Amino acid sequence: MSDFLAGAGVLLAAAACAASILLPPGRLRSLAMLLAIGLFPVLILGDQWHTRQIVDLRHDDARIALLLAAAAIAVGALAYIFRRWPLLLPLAIVAALPFRVPLEAGGDTANLLVPLYLVIAAGVVFTLVRDWSSPPSAWTPRPLAWLLAAFVVLYAVQTLYSGDFSKGLQNVCFFLVPFTVAYRLLREVEWDRRLLTLVLIVIGVEAAAFVLIGSVEYLTRSLFWNDQVIRSNEFHTYFRVNSVFWDPNVYGRYLALVIVIATAALLWVKERRSFALLTVLIAALWLGLAQTFSQSSFIALLAGLAVLAAIRWSPKWTLAAVAVGIVSAALVVTLTGGKSIDFSNLFNRLNVDTSGRANLVEGGLDLFAERPIQGYGSGSFQDAYRDHRENKDVPVSVSHTEPVTIAAEQGLLGLTLYVALIVVALWTMTSGIRGPPMGRTEGESENGASLPRPQDSPSVLLAARSAVLAAFVALLVHTMAYAGFFEDPITWVLLAIGASLANGPAVREPT
Repeated sequence: MSDFLAGAGVLLAAAACAASILLPPGRLRSLAMLLAIGLFPVLILGDQWHTRQIVDLRHDDARIALLLAAAAIAVGALAYIFRRWPLLLPLAIVAALPFRVPLEAGGDTANLLVPLYLVIAAGVVFTLVRDWSSPPSAWTPRPLAWLLAAFVVLYAVQTLYSGDFSKGLQNVCFFLVPFTVAYRLLREVEWDRRLLTLVLIVIGVEAAAFVLIGSVEYLTRSLFWNDQVIRSNEFHTYFRVNSVFWDPNVYGRYLALVIVIATAALLWVKERRSFALLTVLIAALWLGLAQTFSQSSFIALLAGLAVLAAIRWSPKWTLAAVAVGIVSAALVVTLTGGKSIDFSNLFNRLNVDTSGRANLVEGGLDLFAERPIQGYGSGSFQDAYRDHRENKDVPVSVSHTEPVTIAAEQGLLGLTLYVALIVVALWTMTSGIRGPPMGRTEGESENGASLPRPQDSPSVLLAARSAVLAAFVALLVHTMAYAGFFEDPITWVLLAIGASLANGPAVREPT
């Protein structure tokens, strides 16, 4: 009975998320968001009720009361602030993206996006109060919204036959539910010059603070947390830092994305003071990125910069430069030391160079070949991989390559939807970036409404759209080596901002 209720709850939460994306602004949409957020803690508590963490917490009434009171006060206070100053809602979501809070109970620690969850919950309360007495607004879901809703529902359905239902449920509750709601909250925001500038300031200040913390770690050769990285540093000639992040690769990814966004602003900025500040910021972030020794983050950064170069100057010459760079890098890597290439041992060498990730990719592809249509179920990669390997204790959670993980867990059903979503997202972000989209005149929205923004110059909007597109491509490239696409809230934020900017007036450089 409990398994049935848990499965029904996951499906209901996914349906509420889909309704949050597809329904027009109004009372029903707000209730759908409230239902999705409300089911989040209920499902998690039900799933983890007999674990050491929850058992330990259940026997501490004072601690439970304190946590509930603190959460209620925080959500209520934030909802009041957002009602008074709506501009602070998107800023708060963006500001909360990097922060995870370690919660310890029963001897174990979980790093959760608690600040972001509180901000999203407050945003839902604010939206519910605002829309309760308002009639539904005009709203026509675009293809990207339909695909996002379909992916969430499909992922929830595929938890029902997963070999690790608990993991699938946690992915739905900790990631898909709150991030879907955040997407819808941000999707309604009007991203004008003032807000875009404030967002740039927020992420720039935060990233600089993270670099300062990481530099202290690097100079003192000590990390604040993550015993695995601490032990790893003891056996390497180099020292990796993670700042406030759990993983150096996640820290590197965040810095790479901020560098891409700051570079986009730098390419179109006109004020000398802003140019100087952005230059200093980018230089500092480069220093921080170097301290992570995250190869995947450097590759992601180069991908994002290539997108900016293509938009700012020439797609043709940028593509040629990228091709030359890839070939040159491949030759340098394979011919290092002047040794001939041993093709018979190429896979083993690749596996060593990628810290065992080649084996994970190979195993994921084997799992996909065994169940090509439906996969092994959402969140099942770890269990399925171990079941098909002689070493049952191998440490693995995902393949570190997003499409391979999706293929193994969700089969062609999920993989097709994933590819379609990526294609539509890129099409949405690039459509009309150099002129009005086909069939629309400048200043006309997707619903035919006029959206004049006289305070926004074309170069500002072009810089913003370019920054979002380049950051999204950089994130996408990073997930080819580190996964974490739908599990990263930044993905959903970029999709929301990119779709919102694409539906505003087309932007082009002044002639």
